[in-house]
Amino acid sequence: MKQARFYRDWVDSDLLSFTVHDRETDILISAEKNLKGEAEKLIRRHRNNIIDYIKRNPKFETSLKPLPPDDNAAEIVKAMLKAGALAGVGPMAAVAGAISEFVGKGLLRFTNQVILENGGDIFIKTDKERKIGIYAGTSSLSKKIAIKIKPGIPLGICTSSGTVGHSLSFGKADAVVLVARDAIIADAAATATCNRVKTGADIKAALNFAKNIEGVIGAMVIYREKIGSIGNIEITRGAIR
Repeated sequence: MKQARFYRDWVDSDLLSFTVHDRETDILISAEKNLKGEAEKLIRRHRNNIIDYIKRNPKFETSLKPLPPDDNAAEIVKAMLKAGALAGVGPMAAVAGAISEFVGKGLLRFTNQVILENGGDIFIKTDKERKIGIYAGTSSLSKKIAIKIKPGIPLGICTSSGTVGHSLSFGKADAVVLVARDAIIADAAATATCNRVKTGADIKAALNFAKNIEGVIGAMVIYREKIGSIGNIEITRGAIR
């Protein structure tokens, strides 16, 4: 069943926004022009690479633990395997971030700015400062805080939750947000960090875990009314973009 992405109604962007669908994939894209056709081709290519690999290696889809690298795999599969190994989770923990990353980088051939949101997993390349609002379910902090994203290099910003959404999580955090050098690492790291938060007392240890994952720039954890952050992440009042 496709999950309603109601939070998209809160987006306020100066860029042109459009959605792209391909089977389970549902991505909101904001760019300097309509790139729906280009995005559809990229999504189809990278999804098919993942699906074909799963047919040959079923454990790739089901493993909750890292799998060994495969030099013969497609680039997106290699990146997921690497991210899973760095964060200590199965490769599919990075699938949404991987699609965002590979499609986003492909679209940068046609636009200087692009933001892809794939179920809370974001690839962003912006020429101006932006704010990404945080939805944290029933927490009193939900929609009240955001993180600032500065212009410059592409980044991955991914969110995992033990209380919101349908994705598998062993934790109880309302929102764990990871900023990383790419969305693949951010997605895997967000899952792994969220798994470590069962109570508010776990926030500090979970953040220390996150900061030691290669490629992570900063992290934030929201558990009910508690919040913690670490690394290069700037928190401000809430608003999306």
